[in-house]
Amino acid sequence: MSVQPLSGVRALTFDVFGTVVDWRSSIVDALTQAAERKLASPDFSTLPEHLQSRLRAVTEGNREWPAFAQDWRKSYGRFTRGFVPGETAWKDIDTHHRDSLVELLERYRLGGVFSADEIEELSKKWHFLTPWPDSAEGIRALGEVVVTATLSNGNRSLLNDLNEFGGLGFRKIISAEDFKAYKPSEKVYRGAVEALGLEPGEVAMVAAHLGDLKAAQGCGLRTVYVERNREEDWVVGSQEYEDAKGWVDVWVREEEEGFVEVARQMAIIKPS
Repeated sequence: MSVQPLSGVRALTFDVFGTVVDWRSSIVDALTQAAERKLASPDFSTLPEHLQSRLRAVTEGNREWPAFAQDWRKSYGRFTRGFVPGETAWKDIDTHHRDSLVELLERYRLGGVFSADEIEELSKKWHFLTPWPDSAEGIRALGEVVVTATLSNGNRSLLNDLNEFGGLGFRKIISAEDFKAYKPSEKVYRGAVEALGLEPGEVAMVAAHLGDLKAAQGCGLRTVYVERNREEDWVVGSQEYEDAKGWVDVWVREEEEGFVEVARQMAIIKPS
């Protein structure tokens, strides 16, 4: 009889952006809708002509909003990777999202299109991202047997909103904010294990990013890789990517129903 790959695991901690929720389509939609509302609003005609023309050009055919969304996401990655616990002044992800949105609007020659209140509202769209189709079902099934917890760089209020909005059913919300550090800092992974009252080997990190899992493994956590469309930063087929197949405990391919498949492999859901 084969050994169950997650035998002894009592808790699963989940990366959220890209792993649990489809941030890309949600943010592109939010940006597009904000632009369309502005184009249709009475105050659009009060904008300088060059801003009116620019907003029309960006929005027509939705040519640039996908790139804008990707740049917004990249700025998040640079911010979290560049954060040094104990040295860098603390800034939560909500504040970063607002600040980076302002910078990106300037870079895309859209500075002045949106009011401060509209920018604040748009930056909070990260609180309301659509889950992947398997997320809620899989997390709820897994949560009947093991503790399911977020382990995201998102701040607590953001994660609580995502959990409620998506009906995800996480049993526990753990945020990098709790430890005043950001993944891949070991303070986050070790802090989560301590918060769960478990040993590292009793916790498995679930993510769609091998870099996240590599850092978690370095802290003694087990690993579950769930492929998600366009989420992996490592080059598919590269040496480090291929090597990961040897140390990841569970590898779920994109066509295998994500967290539902994790529940199958943990014998929580019977194979169909």
